[in-house]
Amino acid sequence: MITQIYETQNYDEAKKLVELGVDYVGVLVGIKNEFPGELSPEQAVETLRGVTGGAKKVVLSLSKNLDDIAVIVNKTNPDILHLPAEPQDILPADIQTLKKQFPNVKMMRTIPVGGDESCVEMAKQYDGIADYLLLDSRRKSDNQIGATGETHDWNLSRKIVESVSTPVILAGGLGPENLKEAILKVRPFGVDSKSKTDKVGSRGKDMEKVKEFVRIARETK
Repeated sequence: MITQIYETQNYDEAKKLVELGVDYVGVLVGIKNEFPGELSPEQAVETLRGVTGGAKKVVLSLSKNLDDIAVIVNKTNPDILHLPAEPQDILPADIQTLKKQFPNVKMMRTIPVGGDESCVEMAKQYDGIADYLLLDSRRKSDNQIGATGETHDWNLSRKIVESVSTPVILAGGLGPENLKEAILKVRPFGVDSKSKTDKVGSRGKDMEKVKEFVRIARETK
C-alpha cells in the first residue's frame, strides 16, 4: 500500500516526509500564480531535492493548458505528473500526447467521484492510458475537485478499482481516523492525504498525523 502526501511546502518538509516512509511526495506547481498554495517551478525543484531514495517526486498542475504543463515538467523533472483538471479539460488523448512528449514521466489522472456512476465510465476511458488513477471528492457546492477535506462514496471507488487494471490511489478526506476503514472498503493500490494531515490553520504538514497515516497504511491488510 503506497502513501502519497500533499502539499509539500519546502525542502525540510519533503525530507521529513521521506524519513517517515511516505512513498510519493507531492507539490502543487504553477507558472501563473493562479491558485492558492502553488509553488513556482524553481521553488518546486528546491523542495523536491528533499525527496531521495525510493520515494517518488510528484508534481501536480491544475492547468488545462498542455503548453504550460510541458513547461512545468521540463523545469521540475518529476517522476509522476498529476493532472486533476476538469474531465472536459484534460482528455485521454491529452494524456497520450504528454506521455509521448515525456516518456520517462508517469501520468496520474484525477477521477472526480460524485453521486452517480459516471465516474466509473470516466475511469474506464483512462484505463491503460494513465499510469495511475486518483479518486478524489467533488464538493457539491462548487466545481472543485480535491483538497476539500471531504470523503465520497467509497462504494463507487471500490467499483472503479474492480473495473480497471490501472493502479488506483484513493484520496478525499483521508486521515488517520478513517484510513483503515477506507482501505478495507476500497482496496486501492495506494492512499493519498492532504487536508487531514495538515496542521490546523496551516498548509504545513502535521508530522505526527503523517506518521500515523503511514503506519496504518502499512499495517492494514
